[in-house]
Amino acid sequence: MAEEGRTIKKNKIKLTISITLWGTALLLSGAARLSGSFAQWYSTHVYPLLVGSVGRLMGYFPVSVSEMLLYLFLIYMLVWFTGRIAGKIAWQGAYHGFLNLFLLAGALCFLYVVNCGINYHRESFSDSSGIRIAEYSEEELEEACVWLTRKISDYSSKVDREEDGGMALTFSAQENAVNAMERLAKEYPELTGYFPKPKELINSCILSVQNLTGVYSPFTIEANYNGDVQDYVIPFTACHELSHLRGFMQEQEANFIAFLACVTYREEAFAYSGYLSGWIQCMNVLYKTDYDTWKEVRSQLPPEVEADLKLNREFWARYDGAVAEVSNKVNDTYLKVNGQKDGVKSYNRMVDLIVAYYKSEIKGGTR
Repeated sequence: MAEEGRTIKKNKIKLTISITLWGTALLLSGAARLSGSFAQWYSTHVYPLLVGSVGRLMGYFPVSVSEMLLYLFLIYMLVWFTGRIAGKIAWQGAYHGFLNLFLLAGALCFLYVVNCGINYHRESFSDSSGIRIAEYSEEELEEACVWLTRKISDYSSKVDREEDGGMALTFSAQENAVNAMERLAKEYPELTGYFPKPKELINSCILSVQNLTGVYSPFTIEANYNGDVQDYVIPFTACHELSHLRGFMQEQEANFIAFLACVTYREEAFAYSGYLSGWIQCMNVLYKTDYDTWKEVRSQLPPEVEADLKLNREFWARYDGAVAEVSNKVNDTYLKVNGQKDGVKSYNRMVDLIVAYYKSEIKGGTR
């Protein structure tokens, strides 16, 4: 009886902690949605402390902690279900397992909200930086595409190449991504703060089958990237994920920040990665608005760039399928739930920011 009493008491404690975590997460999430000023204050005063402590601690581990925890969780679930099916786990054991999962889910929900969810409702980078999204004409979009084409053409012959013609990274993308973001922060103070090194997943196939080049883990405050993609994608992706550690969760904002970090870093491989990533987004929009102009601009690419694009298409073609489709739908729903009404289409809003940047900074003659 004493043992049963201790078990009941332990279960009550777990249930209380779980409800507290769920309740706190919901309250903070609701407060952020109702008050942008609260979200802004939290993102600029509280979240940086978490990055500087938890994010710094996770940075001491050479591998992705979130990836390792995923494997441990899968092992735990396998052992639990195997025991349940074999009849070795009694009803009480099943209830105990349910409480553990409920507690784990509450902890993950709480961590997601405090390390990610609230930041979705903060002031945008475009507002804080003064680079405002505005309407633009087809001619202005064409000018931006021509400018990007010229830049990637210039850099395409300056980067190292593999035997298959693809760009080759011959240095650490992790350290340089941190340096690029720190350099950009000198011009945009809202990006100032601690940047842990982004980490390549040991098993990058986890991301490839989901058609993802990188992911920010709010549970461990880590920036992770897919190491199997073409090398030209990695610098841009690493900077994109690091931008989330500054509290900018909106995907179009993170893409634009990564673009700026890469093209202003003055390292050929990073500049090439940034310009080519921006070019792809802008050209996708130009394709839909003016095919003839798109075709003309597209024809100006040198063979080196064509090689990168071809290899990239071939890589992702290997992962087209049901898993990628489901992942895309899940990602679309996730973005919409977090205030990005355009869902995955919001990634193309990066084009609005690039055109605005081109008009004010490049065409305007400030750079």
